[in-house]
Amino acid sequence: MLKLTVSGPPGSGTSTLVKGLCHKTGWTSANGGDIFRDHARKRGLTVEEFSSLCRENLDVDRALDVALKSLMTDHSGPEVVESRLSGWWAEGLSIDIPRLHISTTLEERGKRLMQRDGGSYKDNLDRATRRHIDDSHRYMELYGIDLNDMTPYTHIIEADDMGESEVLETVLEILGVEF
Repeated sequence: MLKLTVSGPPGSGTSTLVKGLCHKTGWTSANGGDIFRDHARKRGLTVEEFSSLCRENLDVDRALDVALKSLMTDHSGPEVVESRLSGWWAEGLSIDIPRLHISTTLEERGKRLMQRDGGSYKDNLDRATRRHIDDSHRYMELYGIDLNDMTPYTHIIEADDMGESEVLETVLEILGVEF
């Protein structure tokens, strides 16, 4: 049964947080980014190319979102759902749980993506910027959601100056979990 949603832009540390959280609690999770990347890979596309395809063919994105919403309402589903819109979906579905947003600047995301994926800082910053623009346009067109609107989130964690363990400790405190 769903206990938490985690949202944030690519490179903000949401996947790292969820991995640590599940390790500490024994919870299971579903990752919207993994689903997105798997679908891109199956089509032989990069994440950026798939993001562009989703912008051109909104039904692709809608199908991914329907699958996530279904997981969120399944009583035997994961305890944690991580995706860009999971907080929005939980609020819309009236699921009364903590809805976290991990916030980072584009510059910090460029650094983190470079550490995770390799390549130059400039290329990763450009990638993060393009993805943010594509996602912002797509979610506004699909659902009227402004990614800068933090209204559905119960907790916003500004993570630019926080390490992995600090973010995890903050979330465990929010959840009231001993660590």
